[in-house]
Amino acid sequence: MPAITCIEDLKRLYERRVPRMFYDYTESGSWTEATFEKNCSDFHDILLKQRVAVDMSGRTTQSQMIGQDVTMPVALAPVGLTGMQSADGEIKAARAAEAFGVPFTLSTMSICSIEDVAEHTSKPFWFQVYTLKDDDFMRRLFERAKAARCSAMMITIDLQVMGQRHKDIKNGLSAPPKLTPKSVANMMTKMRWGMEMLGTKRRFFGNIVGHASGVTDPSSLSAWTAEAFDEALDWNRIREFRKIWDGPFIIKGIIDPRDAKEALNVGADAIVVSNHGGRQLDGALSSIRALPHIMDAVGDKIEVHLDGGIRSGQDVLKALALGAKGTMIGRSFVYGLGAAGEQGVTKALEIIHKELDLSMAFCGKTNVKHLDRDILMVPRPFLGDWA
Repeated sequence: MPAITCIEDLKRLYERRVPRMFYDYTESGSWTEATFEKNCSDFHDILLKQRVAVDMSGRTTQSQMIGQDVTMPVALAPVGLTGMQSADGEIKAARAAEAFGVPFTLSTMSICSIEDVAEHTSKPFWFQVYTLKDDDFMRRLFERAKAARCSAMMITIDLQVMGQRHKDIKNGLSAPPKLTPKSVANMMTKMRWGMEMLGTKRRFFGNIVGHASGVTDPSSLSAWTAEAFDEALDWNRIREFRKIWDGPFIIKGIIDPRDAKEALNVGADAIVVSNHGGRQLDGALSSIRALPHIMDAVGDKIEVHLDGGIRSGQDVLKALALGAKGTMIGRSFVYGLGAAGEQGVTKALEIIHKELDLSMAFCGKTNVKHLDRDILMVPRPFLGDWA
């Protein structure tokens, strides 16, 4: 692997090694992609305060997320199609997270199944589900997660309908990829990726094919997916899911403080401030700009995590200083996975950890649990003065 010093290095390598449709799946948002871009750029508006002549020895980034000890308050977010970025990608990412000491979250729309990941890891992982209309499938999904000893359930609630993602539509995104002249020509330039994919049997959505009623192949999967998401979802249905799962329960997809309060009312243990990586409602507030308002509303009553736009340890630092107890990375670890498999995910975590540790020290702090707004310079317009 060439010299890698930042997440952007991994991204460049990732772009060279992975087929275009899967790169575009990761590196895109809905419609104009304004929210996708703001998720990252809004972090730059927050400045850090450097302090000097402070004892920087004995630093620690160790913390807890929903009661689980972590090397740093960063979890791997649920990302669909991870096993198309690198063969057996979910297994590789889960192993890297386990070795590093941070949580891994498996997506319902993963290529490797819950059972696949459980078989190839030794510690419990988190599992993410969408709110689907098929009650029987949902019930069995929860049972499978329990059987696999998943330590937390994450409900994604911002995908009742799917946002329009132009690149995915134009690329004909699918798993396995559809063989068109365009896709075949591109995949022929990604020989390393292709050879690895030929060596695995996992090329379909492992949690769905063979488990959902009537879904036995990619064609039947497409029909099922088109009708699967529950447009009638409301907080009473989420309350029902809370009753089914008796372990730590996380609700992901919160941007408005009113929804944060509703999540608290249904008994969630934690919420994830997230706009689905800018892939749902374009023109919405970035996650980092939404965070302070949500902290003001519920931050002393429920554990708050942040997802969206984190590309460095400094981004993690800023989110924690604004009150989040944990953060999640999706694209950052996928860049590493596509660039160099399990080793690449480890590298992404190492980069973020080093940047977090050093930046914390420069701000005069030695314990990640003690971060607060005192290390930040937040411009007044950042918090919004909306009419």
